[in-house]
Amino acid sequence: MRFHIEAREDAYDAIVIGSGVGGLVSAAMLARLGRKVLVVERHDRPGGYLHSFRRDGCLFDSAVHLVGGCGETERGPGIVQRLLRSLDIADQCTFERVDPFYSAVFPGFRLDAQSGIEGFTEAHVEKFPAEKAGFEALIETCSRIRAETELASQFEAGGFRSISEAAPTLFRHRRATLEEVSRSFLEDPRARAAFGALWPYLGLPPSRVSFLYFATMLMSYVEDGAYYCKGSFQNLAHALVTGLKRDGGELLLRSEVRRIRVENGAVAGVVLENGQRIDAPLVISGADALQTFEELIGYQHLDARFVRSLGKMRLSLSAFVVYGSTGMDLPAAGATHEMFLYDTWDHDDDYAALHRGEISRIGFTVPTLADASLAPAGRHAFQITVPIPFDFVSSWKNEKQRLTDHLIGRADHAFPGLQDQLGAVLGGTPRTLERYTRNTHGAMYGWELAPDQIGPRRLGGTSPVAGLLLAGHWTQPGAGVYGALTSGVDAARRIAGAESDEALWRQLDAA
Repeated sequence: MRFHIEAREDAYDAIVIGSGVGGLVSAAMLARLGRKVLVVERHDRPGGYLHSFRRDGCLFDSAVHLVGGCGETERGPGIVQRLLRSLDIADQCTFERVDPFYSAVFPGFRLDAQSGIEGFTEAHVEKFPAEKAGFEALIETCSRIRAETELASQFEAGGFRSISEAAPTLFRHRRATLEEVSRSFLEDPRARAAFGALWPYLGLPPSRVSFLYFATMLMSYVEDGAYYCKGSFQNLAHALVTGLKRDGGELLLRSEVRRIRVENGAVAGVVLENGQRIDAPLVISGADALQTFEELIGYQHLDARFVRSLGKMRLSLSAFVVYGSTGMDLPAAGATHEMFLYDTWDHDDDYAALHRGEISRIGFTVPTLADASLAPAGRHAFQITVPIPFDFVSSWKNEKQRLTDHLIGRADHAFPGLQDQLGAVLGGTPRTLERYTRNTHGAMYGWELAPDQIGPRRLGGTSPVAGLLLAGHWTQPGAGVYGALTSGVDAARRIAGAESDEALWRQLDAA
């Protein structure tokens, strides 16, 4: 790619800070609708957590392992497929369906979770036949939550008097944790532990994570299918950039916004680190929310009550990731694309161990099972991921190699012989995440996804500063590619003046 020292113009209809999935989606949609859009990205490539890199002849995704919404469903195309079609870039990405979409391994136990309501239910009932009725009712409740979440986001346009009328199941469980709800359906604690095995994707154990967000995430995979983007998820970012540029938008790489200009209480544009002043009546920030308001806006432009509420929000866990390659035959050893390897059935003990500086579970991902081209012939690329507190150790610089070696040893215990056939190994710490993303303390999911930090209790797409919108995992609905993508769609919808997402899709299709 060519790097531009300055933006081509001094004025745009909208400026997007950061090229994470939320920002890229909103930018590409607005460009498609004829708006003049500039995206400013401090990294040397677009994508945020979608970006990939090469080591030892292998191509590694930095963070994303799977995404839902990439194929056809009973309700029509999933949201990713709908977006790519509307932007006329569907031919830029090929998605490989992954099934089982995860495997949960506990002491003496393994569950391979199939997608599809029937397959997912059967996988759990096979292991816990006495809980058949409970699993069926719980999974049906999760499905209703997801459907009502989509409806509730636009309930005013639907003529409902209240959110409780538009979405009664969602309203009833709005303050519930996953453990509270699953306990009402499942008596066996091991059955509940197996059902909640995907919690590391959200960074909080079942006793702390929002049931609403867990259910919505889970059903995006169960109902829509789980997919891997062939050639790495960087291809999804590049596809969005292709659409952005084709429709007249601009991406400025290796550039940074110094501050967002505010005049008379409203956004007036930005100032880049190189000093270039750029005018725009609209700015979409996909950056860390604390950085956005404290550094880019400045608290002097904000209401004191809003600043206090921001200070009360709790950050999510960060992560430690090991990237490596091996000549071991991982499929023959029982590996699947995405595995959660637990030492204990008690997720609370697992979570508490992290805060004591101990690790009792790892995530093990083998993307070459979905796309063999990611590694040289006869080798597999793998990742070991542990959501972890930023203060897990006193010095990440000093402890990085020790923890990398420890996690490789944990993986070798699960797949004996893996260490003997290793290629290059690279560790990424929470400090690495903080350095590359500027997320405070390397927060992997923005704010914690607890019941009191989702929905209206999470930052919305608008802000107290007129003309400043937010996108990404710091805002509603929350973390993950699906959540960040949805936030980008919401930002574009607000700017386009569409009364609903469907109205926005119609505008895009007509563009």
